Amino acid sequence: MPDFLLPDLGEGLTEAAIVDWRVKVGDTVDVDQVVVEVETAKAAVEVPVPFAGVVSALHGEPGQLLPVGAPLLSVGGFGEPGVTTSSGSGNVLIGYGTAPATRRKRVRRVEAPAPKAKAPGVISPFVRKLAADNGIDLAKVTATGPDGIIRRADVEAALKKPVAKGKRIPLTGVRKAVADKLTTSRREIPEATVWVDVDATELVAARAALNAKPDRPVSLLGLIARFTVAGLKKYPALNSRVEGGEIVLLDEIHLGFAAQTDRGLVVPVVRDAGELSTRELSAAIGERARTARDGKLAPADLTGGTFTVNNYGVFGVDGSAAIINHPEAAILGIGRIIDRPWVVDGALAARKICELTLAFDHRVCDGGTAGGFLRFVADCVESPVTALGDL
Repeated sequence: MPDFLLPDLGEGLTEAAIVDWRVKVGDTVDVDQVVVEVETAKAAVEVPVPFAGVVSALHGEPGQLLPVGAPLLSVGGFGEPGVTTSSGSGNVLIGYGTAPATRRKRVRRVEAPAPKAKAPGVISPFVRKLAADNGIDLAKVTATGPDGIIRRADVEAALKKPVAKGKRIPLTGVRKAVADKLTTSRREIPEATVWVDVDATELVAARAALNAKPDRPVSLLGLIARFTVAGLKKYPALNSRVEGGEIVLLDEIHLGFAAQTDRGLVVPVVRDAGELSTRELSAAIGERARTARDGKLAPADLTGGTFTVNNYGVFGVDGSAAIINHPEAAILGIGRIIDRPWVVDGALAARKICELTLAFDHRVCDGGTAGGFLRFVADCVESPVTALGDL
């Protein structure tokens, strides 16, 4: 009975959490049939099985975090009588392709073994360590998890320790990746912040004029992203990162933008944003945002950014001390656009005001560069038609 081990999902990932099983014990599976959806630190991934046969065991439950190389499921028998595939099949990511089978081998049909009675088991190394450290015999612990799995709460109950009431949410997958990156950012980057209130009245009007062609709409975020790209070309120190004892000024601008999804905060990346027109950049942001909400972004779509924009104004807030998306050097925050009293040509008027905030790595530049970049973007927001004419 072959065990299908959790494969290497690429991008340097070492673990994944089970999201949803697509099969159950007793199901017949074909080669390269998707059997489980897992969530890595980058994205949700559908995993195909490299064997044909009958599923005899599932080694994990939804929410369970497994390291690469751990048993994922076991297969016995063969769904296609007398045929098995070569070892080259079963690449990981759907859409990445699988190696072509070089030959097919005739084998004797093997019947799936009869199911055995399940005994209490432990999947989590943490639970085993907790029991060992406290001298708890796991054979005497009452299991409350699915299929007789012993959980942390079961061991704590055996210790007669009170278990904190409330819902437990494992810090895994995308949430864990975000937490790790933000922690690294706060620990390693000497961050400073500058901000400015801008009159976005003309920006709103310019967007309305551009959207006279409804087949190619432009979003406010798309416009500000275009001004951001222009600002990075003018102030390249902010399109950089620190590696060791060096500041690396990057040639390409790969623009990331924060997107809130059901799986948590992700930062899709629009590659080579500096080569796109305003409409192209706005369309790319919209397409990646929709794909992110659907949970279908590939890991490559979430890596390699050189600068991030964060439109937290959609949550109805004016400003935020945003955390830099490590290892980038800066992040531009965009607050809500709201009617406020504003002085125009010496007279008080109601204008559409927005706060822009720039958090930057003080190792790559000083306040003069950061302030110059922010003022450039603010001037573009206040006079968008003039800015677009010069870009």
